Amino acid sequence: MTTTQSERVSQSAFDGSMLRVVLLMDLHEGAQQRFFEAYERLRHDIASVPGHLGDQLCQSFENPSQWLITSEWESAPQYLAWVNSEAHAEQVRPLGACARSMRPLKFTVLRETGRRYDAPRAAFRGRLQEGPRLGEGVVRHALTFTVKPGSEAKVAEILSSYSSPAARVDDHTRLLRTSLFMHGNRVVRAVEVQGDLTAALRHVSEQPEVRAVEQAINPYLEQDRDLSDPESARMFFMRAGLPAVHHVEAHGPQPDRITRHALFYPAKPGCGPLVARFLARQDEAAAKIPTSPVLSSSIFQRDDVVVRLLDVTGPADGRFAGSFGLDGPRGTAVLERLLADAQAPHPMDPITDRRAPAQP
Repeated sequence: MTTTQSERVSQSAFDGSMLRVVLLMDLHEGAQQRFFEAYERLRHDIASVPGHLGDQLCQSFENPSQWLITSEWESAPQYLAWVNSEAHAEQVRPLGACARSMRPLKFTVLRETGRRYDAPRAAFRGRLQEGPRLGEGVVRHALTFTVKPGSEAKVAEILSSYSSPAARVDDHTRLLRTSLFMHGNRVVRAVEVQGDLTAALRHVSEQPEVRAVEQAINPYLEQDRDLSDPESARMFFMRAGLPAVHHVEAHGPQPDRITRHALFYPAKPGCGPLVARFLARQDEAAAKIPTSPVLSSSIFQRDDVVVRLLDVTGPADGRFAGSFGLDGPRGTAVLERLLADAQAPHPMDPITDRRAPAQP
């Protein structure tokens, strides 16, 4: 069967579809009133955010400690611009202080059916996702942070020296792959999870060997953190989050020899989303070439930090990866206008690439 381009794009923030965000929360006992007051402040703040359409606040009728916030957005990039901002981190801090757990889920809207949507409406109705995308149950996410200049070699040594945590999280979740790269004093850790990303990240953070590594690199971080303090840990990982905004891959049997490359694209102020969108278009065009050695490409973006992760078959080197998908001199010129560094993109140094053993 021929794989179509739409089938190869398994994730994209750039198709213009409306976004539905669902936040599941389990509150501390006695925190309901504080939570409700914090939500009232947040909803007024968020009402003026570009792209925000509306919210619903729901409380479980079976368990009053369980709450659900849903919000609707014109498109994923508008939501990501807000959720990755420092303003968002401060706005949601009072909500986080009320909760035992918070689990955000993000969905593009594929269909709207029922009486609510059948009648003509004067309110804005955004674009729907054109069709289902083909997925394999894999969630991709990354974290990025910077270390103090001069500590790079020591940090790389620490981050490469620990034993891999158990791949199995529970009956439904498995840690598939963890890749760690550095460029200068910037660290990027990308993870691939089958199942529940939140459960997998919690599982990893609870492993003694991982805790020891995180403690060991604390003195070298440019941003202080205390992972023993739940609120400090939550704020650190919120700020360090580097969401996957686009993923293209070839399906079917994989070759034995696959090399992973990471490229760092430092964007000019305010141009991070444009760089990510540009790279996504290049990836989709390049995916149509049947002889391409690139099996998959993932683009991660937060503010003006953009990272592209490529899985390449054969001995392709970093120079090939850096120019992959660029449509000749014109594409190169467009990208150069968006980047803050004329030498970019920068091939990142691989530190570790750990895969879970195949399941029996």
